[in-house]
Amino acid sequence: MAISALNDPQTQTATHEVLLEFPDNRLLIDLCGEYDRNLADIEQKLGVQIVRRGNQLSVMGEDSAREQAAGVLTALYDRLETGRSVESGDIDRELRMGPDSDDAEPDGQLQMFRGGRVEIKTRKKLVEPRTEAQKAYVQSLFEHELAFGIGPAGTGKTYLAVAVGVSMFITGHVDRIILSRPAVEAGEKLGYLPGDMKDKVDPYMQPLYDALNDFLPGKQLAKLIEDKRIEIAPLAFMRGRTLSNAFVVLDEAQNATTMQMKMFLTRLGEGSRMVITGDRSQVDLPRGVQSGLADAERLLKTIPKISFNYFTARDVVRHPLVAAIIEAYDADSTPA
Repeated sequence: MAISALNDPQTQTATHEVLLEFPDNRLLIDLCGEYDRNLADIEQKLGVQIVRRGNQLSVMGEDSAREQAAGVLTALYDRLETGRSVESGDIDRELRMGPDSDDAEPDGQLQMFRGGRVEIKTRKKLVEPRTEAQKAYVQSLFEHELAFGIGPAGTGKTYLAVAVGVSMFITGHVDRIILSRPAVEAGEKLGYLPGDMKDKVDPYMQPLYDALNDFLPGKQLAKLIEDKRIEIAPLAFMRGRTLSNAFVVLDEAQNATTMQMKMFLTRLGEGSRMVITGDRSQVDLPRGVQSGLADAERLLKTIPKISFNYFTARDVVRHPLVAAIIEAYDADSTPA
């Protein structure tokens, strides 16, 4: 692929452009996306103009934005050459983190390339962290037996933890996956919900089912749940158990009490990994009840083999408005 820098003779300010040449027109079509939506996405986010001329793309704009756009396009094309697809999340990742080198050999399910690329293989999709904080978090999940992920909604804490759990399960590093949540949501009471206990609890567990459905085929997931190789249960159901050879995730941990958190942490058995995720700004416990997440953070932060990973609004990977909403609430709660 050829790259050259040109001057636009039509402007007196000599606005520069970068000309990228792509030898494979089929891959170039995939790079541009349907109705050039990938190009439009890059244009909108970086404030550049991208014009297609045959098998070339001309990138025009301010120096830094132009060079960044050229780097993103080059990295995405390299991605296509390796047989991978380009989706909106991949564009977002390259915009946030910059291109990585892909010329190292993969190491098992966790592929770390020279340049820092991290990939998680599951049965249905390949999952890649989209921010530096997410990348550090994923690496911690593979390297530590107990890890905390703390930050606002939409930063991928639970999604990435479940992805790592599925990856370790399908490669035989653990024998089962156990996902748990406190059944405390916005002050609602389980007893008022219709149905039996499973019917009452399942709505609280739905985000965990959603994540699993992204990584495992439906029939296989149903069979694994039936065989109890994958369990999704309220935090209260963990009491008295020893969780050995398992990948264990406690989601929404800010809604666990101090005693519940101690109970859960002491379930860790031989050959297991445990991940605790939570958002300190969304505690739904009754007024005056101490959050177990805050207590665990205070008590355990000095233990070397336990990792703490933090996220901010900059790591939100949902709709861009979500990051703006979080920042607005954070600003309002900050003392003047």
